[in-house]
Amino acid sequence: MGKEIERKFLVDTTKWEAFKKEVNSEKVQIIQAYIGRTELQTSRVRIKSKAGEQKAYLTIKGKTKGITRSEFEYEIPVSEAKAMISEFCAKHIDKVRYTFNYQDKTWEVDEFTSPKTGLVLAEVELNTEKEAVDLPYFIKEDVSTDPQYFNVNML
Repeated sequence: MGKEIERKFLVDTTKWEAFKKEVNSEKVQIIQAYIGRTELQTSRVRIKSKAGEQKAYLTIKGKTKGITRSEFEYEIPVSEAKAMISEFCAKHIDKVRYTFNYQDKTWEVDEFTSPKTGLVLAEVELNTEKEAVDLPYFIKEDVSTDPQYFNVNML
């Protein structure tokens, strides 16, 4: 069983655009949809596209306590992910993810193209909830515990 301890932040898009030009980042197109949700868990299917190559994942996340939750993720065939999205999901999220290192931490910045067009969120995974982290200058506000910024609530 894996644990995910994650902080999430709103991004100043003007500053992010400048930073993005300066940093070496990996860019991936993501389509994700939610195939099940109960009080105890959320099940997500995700397709990542990078340089013409696609990979797909099934992820089950437990209930969030603070900024921590259990997470199980498995690679699955892309054709099955597409079938799950088509058959089980009326809506899905489209976003572009940039991944880079900053001050010895891996950061991910998501630029949403649908349904929250224009929203940009940054995330960093931590080892403990109390771990201090240096924030890049484009960070505006910590929204780690604000449910409106949980991907599952954006549909």
